[in-house]
Amino acid sequence: MTSEELLAARDRVVPDVVAGGLRVLFCGINPSLMTAATGHHFAHPGNRFWPVLHRSGFTTRQLKPSEQDQLLEYGLGITNVVARATARADELDAEEFREGGKVLAAKVEQLGPLWLAVVGVTAYRTAFGDRRARIGPQERTIGGARVWALPNPSGLNAHWTVSTMAEEYARLSAAVDESTPRQTRA
Repeated sequence: MTSEELLAARDRVVPDVVAGGLRVLFCGINPSLMTAATGHHFAHPGNRFWPVLHRSGFTTRQLKPSEQDQLLEYGLGITNVVARATARADELDAEEFREGGKVLAAKVEQLGPLWLAVVGVTAYRTAFGDRRARIGPQERTIGGARVWALPNPSGLNAHWTVSTMAEEYARLSAAVDESTPRQTRA
């Protein structure tokens, strides 16, 4: 990918990977330029979303960003707080996050996932005005979904390793399993 191709992706919107009734709707901060250029969520090679998703037990194998549509088979989806692509999340202002939070709440209400997992606690705090939010389950619901704030899988988030992120994502996976109605067998 050339730098010109990446720069041309600025402000693009990447389509969500969604369906009604998901188990978990993962919500990124906003698309990176690499994501916008490829059309695949969490596409930057340094992003740890895909390995963490697999290591935490959400998927049976590590998917590639180009296989993102297979998430739907697991009852998972992806969206973003802010839809437009930027080189860095710090290019977004608080008003954009608050507006994105309103759009996200409406989207969640329409799609009806059991859980909304926001990957980036700072983005969650800003979008929903919850300055004291911490990583983990939140007390509030959004659009009828329970909410979990997860660590941001960006390679720039040096406070978390793949292993420690996978542990936190696995906590969410266990909570999802506990809250998902069991299918009865005939």
